[in-house]
Amino acid sequence: MRPLYSVPLGVAAAGAACLAYSAGYEVRAFRLRRVEVPILPRGARPIRILQVSDIHMVTGQHKKQRWLQSLAGLRPDLVVNTGDNLSDPLGVPAALDALGPLMDFPGVYVFGSNDYYGPARKSPTRYLTALRTGVHGLNNPDGSGRRGIKGAVHNPWQKLRDGFDEAGWLNLNNARGRLTIAGLDVEFTGLDDPHIRHDKYAKVAGGPSADADLSLAVVHAPYLRVLDAFTADRYPLILAGHTHGGQLCIPFYGALVTNCDIDTDRVKGLSTHKAGGHRSYLHVSAGCGTNRYTPVRFACPPEATLLTLTPGR
Repeated sequence: MRPLYSVPLGVAAAGAACLAYSAGYEVRAFRLRRVEVPILPRGARPIRILQVSDIHMVTGQHKKQRWLQSLAGLRPDLVVNTGDNLSDPLGVPAALDALGPLMDFPGVYVFGSNDYYGPARKSPTRYLTALRTGVHGLNNPDGSGRRGIKGAVHNPWQKLRDGFDEAGWLNLNNARGRLTIAGLDVEFTGLDDPHIRHDKYAKVAGGPSADADLSLAVVHAPYLRVLDAFTADRYPLILAGHTHGGQLCIPFYGALVTNCDIDTDRVKGLSTHKAGGHRSYLHVSAGCGTNRYTPVRFACPPEATLLTLTPGR
């Protein structure tokens, strides 16, 4: 007769194997994805953008530091950092060291909530609860989240900002800026993190400038209100992070959660967004880190992306 406990033990063994794989291997199996986006003016030479996101640096993560440093070998035309660099109040030196070689290239950045606040231990079921209720971060339907965060550890984000600024990277937190990239006048419009309601679109509204060769939108968390605003204002490409690609995914199915109100079909990679009668490309990075209290990934390897912008078809 088959033992009654064979199935539970088998399930437990499979679960343990998956946990060992996700925490021991995949979370450090860094990858570079390559994407082509046809949005440049005709006759322009391609522009190579390296997007890094959701590093969630913790002191002692030497393999992640070395991998990020190695990305400088790609020699991108531009680096776009879409936030959540920290997962440790002591992690600023390690984050700046990891990004140091990349700061030799032109760059822009926005912050995510974890740049401002240290992580807290949270139940894994919180994400499934958010899926059911639609409440993400401080975006409560009743507006109660707008009162702000209380009792959180404050990260030294000013030191991170100063390091980026000293390297010449443009601070796009509710701000605009311009850089000359590959002979083109490229305009950037960015927002501070919508996940904690720091986004102030009114400060940057108006759409692309008529005299810019190319205008790009940058934000940490791809909330629909932000995507709608950027798309209605006719930005050809929106760059975002935050989702971790779902972080714990089901093979051949995909992500269960996005940690914001975007759909799971667009949790990572290149897609499109429509609003106001217009369409924008949207690229969401799955990022290369995790919250320090949930250091696992499954069917969703850590990544950076090299986007090659080419002339429109």
